[in-house]
Amino acid sequence: MLPNIDYNDLPRALQRLMAQPATDDADAAATLPRRSFLKMAGAGGLVLGAFPHMAMAQADGPAKAGGALKPTQQPSAFVQIAPNGEVTVTINRLEFGQGVQTGLPMILAEELDADWALVRSRNGTNDAAYADPLFGMHLTGGSNSIKNSYTQYRELGARARAMLLSAAAQRWTVDVATLRTQAGTVIGPGGRKAGYGELAEAAMALPVPETVTLKSPKDFRIIGRPTTRLDARAKSSGRQDFGIDVKQPGQLTAVVAHPPVFGARLASVDDSAARAVKGVKAVLRIPLDRGAEGVAVVADGYWPAKLGRDALKLQWNTDAVEKVDSDKQLAQYRELAGRPGNRKFDADMAPLAGASHKLEAEFVFPYLAHAPMEPENCTVKLSDGRAELWVGTQSADLDGQAAARTLKLDPAQVKVNVQMAGGGFGRRFVGSSDFVVEACEIAKAARTAGLKDAPVRLLWSREDDIKGGYYRPMHLHRARIGFDARGKILAWDHVIVGQSITAGTVFAGSMVKDGIDATAVEGMRDPYPVPMRLTVHHPQVNVPVLWWRSVGSTHTAFVMETLIDEIARTTKQDPVAYRMSLFGDKHPRHRAALQLAVDKSGYGKKKLAEGRAWGVAVHESFESVVAYVVEASVKDGQPVLHRVTSGVHCNLAVNPRSVEAQVQGAAVMGLSTCLQGSAITLKDGVVQQGNFGDFSVARITQVPEFDVHIVPSADAPKGMGEPGLPPLAPAFANAVARLTGKPLRQLPFDLASA
Repeated sequence: MLPNIDYNDLPRALQRLMAQPATDDADAAATLPRRSFLKMAGAGGLVLGAFPHMAMAQADGPAKAGGALKPTQQPSAFVQIAPNGEVTVTINRLEFGQGVQTGLPMILAEELDADWALVRSRNGTNDAAYADPLFGMHLTGGSNSIKNSYTQYRELGARARAMLLSAAAQRWTVDVATLRTQAGTVIGPGGRKAGYGELAEAAMALPVPETVTLKSPKDFRIIGRPTTRLDARAKSSGRQDFGIDVKQPGQLTAVVAHPPVFGARLASVDDSAARAVKGVKAVLRIPLDRGAEGVAVVADGYWPAKLGRDALKLQWNTDAVEKVDSDKQLAQYRELAGRPGNRKFDADMAPLAGASHKLEAEFVFPYLAHAPMEPENCTVKLSDGRAELWVGTQSADLDGQAAARTLKLDPAQVKVNVQMAGGGFGRRFVGSSDFVVEACEIAKAARTAGLKDAPVRLLWSREDDIKGGYYRPMHLHRARIGFDARGKILAWDHVIVGQSITAGTVFAGSMVKDGIDATAVEGMRDPYPVPMRLTVHHPQVNVPVLWWRSVGSTHTAFVMETLIDEIARTTKQDPVAYRMSLFGDKHPRHRAALQLAVDKSGYGKKKLAEGRAWGVAVHESFESVVAYVVEASVKDGQPVLHRVTSGVHCNLAVNPRSVEAQVQGAAVMGLSTCLQGSAITLKDGVVQQGNFGDFSVARITQVPEFDVHIVPSADAPKGMGEPGLPPLAPAFANAVARLTGKPLRQLPFDLASA
């Protein structure tokens, strides 16, 4: 939840979105309010760092035509061209491994006609220019980065190029129509040439064209080419800085003792031993997320802060909070599944009774931690009635507004410097801005304690992260299906039980309809035309939950794809042919992705090694379709994944190399959900896992061979950060079921109980 939120502080587009009744299609185009710009000349050309105090000339041009360009459309915020021709592109998203720090510059550089060898990238801030152009808020999530900013960044590049051409035309006193560009150079009549760096300052003073003509995809020379990431060298050599690496003059480091049970408060604090630790500067009692309390130890480095925390003697009051027990929770979910609930689909279930074939199944999915390699962190500097934050955030403006509320500042007095992040998977976009608010509470208390304006860097440990809440919700599914001997599904009665992710947040107005969270049911039924009655229960549980890479599809894809496969096996049909028959002619992208995976894998033609079996699954999420054909075996009672062949339909692949990496990474994350130990469980309200020793992720020895193939397309790109995850687990499960004859009904896999 967002406590004490002033909704007037939110972007206007988000306010409108919240005010709208929920619909099945939550996509909405939105615009930002107009902003004015001050004129500032700069020797650097189209000066990035000067925004938003940039040239009024850029706003004046379109304004004279009847309406100023929005901040998200102004090249001055996104492009800096240095005198040597180096082009720096600002990204309006968080880069946390998905490759947007390369993909977005590729899009802009294509239309700018830049020399790719001279293109660089940098992170943005919480300035309005860097909001998602469709949602009107800063957002990295929902696999929207390339999809929503594709046209935006093309137009930014095209506008900057047009301004450079105009500057050259004025310099040479020629018609702009006689000029062309090539790899960072304007070429004119008689072989005249001028590099972009020479023209940038003059171009900056010109009006920004309101409309531009974009290239035809057939003329692309950067977009669509497999390209090494701009951050690859820094990351592979250990030189890349992340949020955890921020260093400000006089900086202190804080760690926090969080309560063992969510929402618990302090009964007593003995901090004498902590204060005696060398390097400890302060021990502070602070409010925490969800009404809890904690103790922050502030020191001149992480190690003394940690030692100070270890020395604390704390007593906790847990009387007022629910103490969740995973075994009891499962029993409660099972009981709830038998009750009437809210309806998403309501097909006639009468044919179920007379069906010649019936299938009943129950599926259980545990809580999952995001567990990014870089745990949560945030650095806060307070000075002169202002605050500056350095944080890897998926929503810089929401976190900035949360910081402003905490620090009693106006949002305009808070600057958020977005940092490179070492993963996130949804954990860095929290409605309550939990760790950001925590850092601000510490900075505020530290100032009161006499530490003046010393910047404070909050660092969470791995254990803090895994025990710290906001998990993929636990879910229970129950299905009863009737079908005939040919596999025609006559009736499908389905129940889902699990916490709502969006209830109580600013997104509830658009994403909760008739008591059903849209994220819980995404992926159900489609693309299969099955007559389904879908009932949903959202119990309230004292475990904080959040979107987790691919959100609802993490469980709905497993249920749908394993049950479809089981029907195919029961009716003795090939699982690929059966899916193709269900697609009919209504799902050409599903068909293309699956056929590509089949063709490239050798499915049905290649003889597998003894003891191996094929597994198939296909699923659409975030408007992209991924199909997997896998080879698996069972060794010493444990499932083993040997090879994964994927067919991907994401429309145009801006950077095929990034698409391949995203599919591989998402598939490995999906594989992790199958492995024993990959579950978050609770006993007496306490999370039982704390590090990778008891919360499993796939090790390199468990990772299969990958072949990633992309369906060619020139259509505007769709999302790719998440779609590679959902179909991996069901494809793996379907292969194991063919080997054992027993379907798998839970994650992680448990062959003993199958």
